[in-house]
Amino acid sequence: MIAEKMVGLVNNNSAIRMMFEEGKKLAAQYGAENVYDFSLGNPNVPAPAGLNKAIKEILDEEESTFVHGYMSNSGYEDVRQIVAESLNRRFDTAFSKDNIIMTVGAAGGLNVILKTLINPGDEVIAFAPYFLEYRSYVNNYDGVLVEVSPNTETFMPNLDEFATKITRKTKAVIINNPNNPTGVVYSEDIIKKLAKIMEDKQNEFGTEIYLISDEPYRELAYDGVEVPYLTKYYANTVVGYSYSKSLSLPGERIGYLVIPSEMPDYKNVFAAAGIANRILGFVNAPSLMQRAVAKVIDEKTDIEYYNRNRELLYGSLTSYGFECIKPEGAFYLFVKSPVANEKEFCNKAKEFNILIVPGSSFACPGYVRIAYCVAYETIERSLASFEKLAKEFNLK
Repeated sequence: MIAEKMVGLVNNNSAIRMMFEEGKKLAAQYGAENVYDFSLGNPNVPAPAGLNKAIKEILDEEESTFVHGYMSNSGYEDVRQIVAESLNRRFDTAFSKDNIIMTVGAAGGLNVILKTLINPGDEVIAFAPYFLEYRSYVNNYDGVLVEVSPNTETFMPNLDEFATKITRKTKAVIINNPNNPTGVVYSEDIIKKLAKIMEDKQNEFGTEIYLISDEPYRELAYDGVEVPYLTKYYANTVVGYSYSKSLSLPGERIGYLVIPSEMPDYKNVFAAAGIANRILGFVNAPSLMQRAVAKVIDEKTDIEYYNRNRELLYGSLTSYGFECIKPEGAFYLFVKSPVANEKEFCNKAKEFNILIVPGSSFACPGYVRIAYCVAYETIERSLASFEKLAKEFNLK
């Protein structure tokens, strides 16, 4: 008999993963070129050539460098220092290796920091729509996820409601910027207001409330939009980062946590996070990938590739009558369903071999997520099907 916690998860398996598996079946049936799978945030841009070269160089050096062995649970010290110095150059911060913990992707990092901070019954606040796994991650440590309802006009955080949701039990707040699934970027003004609310509540309750910034899409921002670096606005901030999107390495599971020295309980939090990395079973981040990303620390993804996809898909869908805010970051469109039950809309889309994810998977029913991190040609081929889908619902 499986664990009680797992029963619900098995019965409500990820809609994204289910759609991804269905896409493979449809591709086998109709041909991959005739199936338009927008379900999974799996980058189509290849990893930088410099990364592959770096991996080969590291392996060629194996005789003189112990590549595949254990190291500190926090990661290689020299790699952590390289990461810290890169952040300092880019964001005018003052980090060192003693502020960085290398993690098994952003997901591993989030679990590490939640394990570090959460006691059973502690509350963690998230702004809907949010990445569907946050609830599971909080539940892993018997915490309680508290949702702030979505502002469906702008998809910016509903700060008035947020202030009412903070209680003495609130231990952490998770934000995702740029946001999955909406593609919005929280401005500096929004971040300052959010930080002020949290500071006031800490003072009111005499508690520590941590801001966890989940940032795998940080480099994917368009039109010159700035993504604020949150440690500069709120002392009790932890940043979780992944190279999955910036270097197209989702399967390699490599990222890091930033735990700033300005945090009042910094020494204990940093020490506990290193131990959490070990006792959760990660032990340490993958050794080869630590070495590899350190060698290409200044490499950047081809943002123009995603921007071209964004412009084509957004422009086309809105011309067909679909409603959607234009994303400023990440690689998703969050489109309003033309019918109240967005799952009905997703099922109709499948009849045209279009695979999209219902917004209820992100605590925001009535919308669907479309991941445009696919080949440009896939979007081009899909447009006729999207236009037919629009006509099915009598859109413009």
